[in-house]
Amino acid sequence: MLTYFPELDEFREEIRRFVADKVPAEYIRKTRHADTFLEPDEQKHYLRLLFEQGGWTCPSWPTEYGGPGWSYEQQYVFDQEIAACEAPRMNVVGAGMLGNAVIAFGNDDQKQRFLPPVLHGDVIWCQGYSEPGSGSDLASLQCKAVLDGDDYVINGTKIWTTDGHYADWMFGLFRSNNSGKKQFGITVLLLDMQTPGIEVQPIITFDGTHEVNQVFFNNVRVPVANRLGEHDNGWGVAKHILGNERFGTAEVHRSLANLARLKKFARSSVNGAEPLINQEAFANEIAEVEIALMALETTEQRFLFGEGGPDAMGPEASILKIRGTEITMMLSELLVEALAYYAVPHVPEQEEEGFNGIPVGTEQTGFAARAYFNNRKTAIYSGSNEIMKNIISKAVLGL
Repeated sequence: MLTYFPELDEFREEIRRFVADKVPAEYIRKTRHADTFLEPDEQKHYLRLLFEQGGWTCPSWPTEYGGPGWSYEQQYVFDQEIAACEAPRMNVVGAGMLGNAVIAFGNDDQKQRFLPPVLHGDVIWCQGYSEPGSGSDLASLQCKAVLDGDDYVINGTKIWTTDGHYADWMFGLFRSNNSGKKQFGITVLLLDMQTPGIEVQPIITFDGTHEVNQVFFNNVRVPVANRLGEHDNGWGVAKHILGNERFGTAEVHRSLANLARLKKFARSSVNGAEPLINQEAFANEIAEVEIALMALETTEQRFLFGEGGPDAMGPEASILKIRGTEITMMLSELLVEALAYYAVPHVPEQEEEGFNGIPVGTEQTGFAARAYFNNRKTAIYSGSNEIMKNIISKAVLGL
């Protein structure tokens, strides 16, 4: 079912021109591979460039809230071309997760307060879900939010908070009631990260990067006006956000771009050696991951363009999350295999402007092994793949 939309060819060209003419080449170089990220000011600049195109910051938002009002087909083509052009990823936390939740569950005041800064690229959001001991079993979280007059008072901790060290705001789940089922008594709150009592401690991952953090709350006061949804009944909001997150973690378009880059590298000859693509074993490995990716792409399209579109999808998003993250790891492993010992060295100075030394290895050198290790996390975040399989067996297959 690999759907193509010839009527959107002009739109494709518009996206390609935007990337070629407006997106700084340095941003593309920095984010082409998983081991380098845009700095906060660069992220905001990139988002503002997207906004100036007509609300491209928030592809799924209707025009009522400043979005482009695109069809599912246009959104699909946009994601496809942005990935193919190797432009930086969209900030899905603000636009795709928090923004869509505010549109669905927020009151008029919250929509006026929180949506425009996301749309304009003025605010970076982070997500406060996981806790020590409450990762995949998210409903068991215990970070407390006690109602005190017009405020909630939060005490406890969140962990694996991506971008928490420079995010402006956080949306999080907090335990406001311990009675009844564990899914009850959870409240969604929106927090200014400069609020007194918030402490962010870095967690350096195995690949050597600072991407995630542990966040501590010590008597942090959050206005009731910053509650999204009802008191004690935030689990529905949480599931809505998780559905959007798990759908996005499939990363089909990014994997297609990475596959194309891997195949290009495998066809090249290094120092006169025979191209890897001519080796049957390696060619078979590439074919295996390409077939898996085509099957995932077809499945994603069935969900996107079926009756009701992605809004009609519930626990089925877990299927995309599992297979998408498995393919992400397969591609990372193949690249390391292709580069052999050149995948291991990390020489960051050769990535800097003005480097006059002799480069170590090819362009891929210096990030491949780090990207491989970093991508191991994909099987865990947004709910571990083992938990996703339980959801599929119960909620989809009825087992």
